[in-house]
Amino acid sequence: MGISDGRVVIVTGAGQGIGRAHALAFGADGARVVVNDVGPAAEQVAADVRAAGGSAVASLGDVSDWAYGEELVRTAVDAYGRLDALVNNAGLVRDRMLVNMSEAEWDLVLQVDLKGHFVPLRHAAAYWKEQAKGGSPVDARVVNTSSGAGLMGSVGQGNYSAAKAGVVALTQVAAVEMSRFGVKLNAIAPAARTPMTEVVFARTMAKPATGFDPMAPENVSPLVVWLASADCDVTGRVFEVEAGIISPADGWQHGPREDRGDRWPVEDVGPAVRRLLDKAPQPEKVYGQ
Repeated sequence: MGISDGRVVIVTGAGQGIGRAHALAFGADGARVVVNDVGPAAEQVAADVRAAGGSAVASLGDVSDWAYGEELVRTAVDAYGRLDALVNNAGLVRDRMLVNMSEAEWDLVLQVDLKGHFVPLRHAAAYWKEQAKGGSPVDARVVNTSSGAGLMGSVGQGNYSAAKAGVVALTQVAAVEMSRFGVKLNAIAPAARTPMTEVVFARTMAKPATGFDPMAPENVSPLVVWLASADCDVTGRVFEVEAGIISPADGWQHGPREDRGDRWPVEDVGPAVRRLLDKAPQPEKVYGQ
């Protein structure tokens, strides 16, 4: 049916928005899909995949919960005999300027958006390591979900920006560590109209009356389907994606340097920093700046 034919894919946070679009796209491309969400919407999406001719099962649970993360991987293996790809998509926002942000708002976003990536990834990695060490060939993929806020920062989203920047760093490290087990791992930074973004982007992401909808979540899914396929031959990269646009995003790079060969006197530090910044590229502006 497609490049996903027969592959077993977990999609987290797939009860609505971008995750739902991913699950339907994988089903249409021939994958067998494990649809995760915290509520019964996951069951409806799994039913939608099946109604369209695909194969899917639902798994309800919190992806930041350690025991459930292990159960989620086991669900895929029990239902379909193996796991080929994990798409970490689950996330939420609690937007607030830092001076007004509560501890609970910080903790919840970091728990779901960052730990909720780590937990399924950790248990999937353990499964693939066991398969590789047992002599079974592994050709697995992971797609993590960051955000423009994680790449550039976003005013009023300090918690979300920190979590999504963490996803990028986790992706870079895990891509190196997991390569020995036959796993390729990348991240996306999507922009689309979803229940999570519709209030923030109500004007700029309005749905057109007719024609191509540049902010439809379905526009993100083709890249994700490819990144989760055996055809994907890249790892450790981040791709911005929206509408009909795909763009590799580059992260921190070593900049110009001055080596004094000794400890810097305080009075010489300021002039040195200014000289170095004159040579360095200007950083991208924070969204909302």
